[in-house]
Amino acid sequence: MELKLIDEKGQSTASVSASDIAFGREYNESLVHQVVTAYMANARQGTRAQKDRSEVRHSTKKPWRQKGTGRARAGMTSSPLWRGGGRIFPNSPDENFSHKLNRKMFRAGLSSILSQLAREERLAVVDTFTIDAPKTKLLTQKLKGMGLDNVLIITDALDDNLHLSSRNLPHVNVVTVANTDPVSLIRHHKVIVTRSAVAKIEEMFA
Repeated sequence: MELKLIDEKGQSTASVSASDIAFGREYNESLVHQVVTAYMANARQGTRAQKDRSEVRHSTKKPWRQKGTGRARAGMTSSPLWRGGGRIFPNSPDENFSHKLNRKMFRAGLSSILSQLAREERLAVVDTFTIDAPKTKLLTQKLKGMGLDNVLIITDALDDNLHLSSRNLPHVNVVTVANTDPVSLIRHHKVIVTRSAVAKIEEMFA
């Protein structure tokens, strides 16, 4: 598989040979959907909670007498049928939303996404991607010179200058190979990978 190599102006200068296992896999839509769904579900904290009829604040007084009013009989205002009443099947704060996903499936899903990005020319390789100081302005200027806006930058190791500079940019994210996730790969319009990161990705799929 040949990946496009770009320079600091965003121009394609050459190509980089990459492993077909990591960047040449056929797109498996059902697998990608399963990987993305599991990743997002596993990120949920499960802290939401609702109250049942015994937990809501209410009076135990009967709203009106049992007979003679023409209205439906009612015993308490905590009834789930009433506005402000308790829920019949409330969400508990200890709900478990996690999905089991094998490591082999997760990596196959990542490989499928990376391969599709390469085919759509949304993935490009750079020799290195660094800035001199942890300043957002420097990173913004560099990305503008390369013609990039909504971009995910994958490096082999965390660069403090690059990481700190990207935190205030809403559509720019910097991650290492180990922290690459399927949602970020799909969400960003462009993915930039350093040469050393490509080698690490190939090593991970070897």
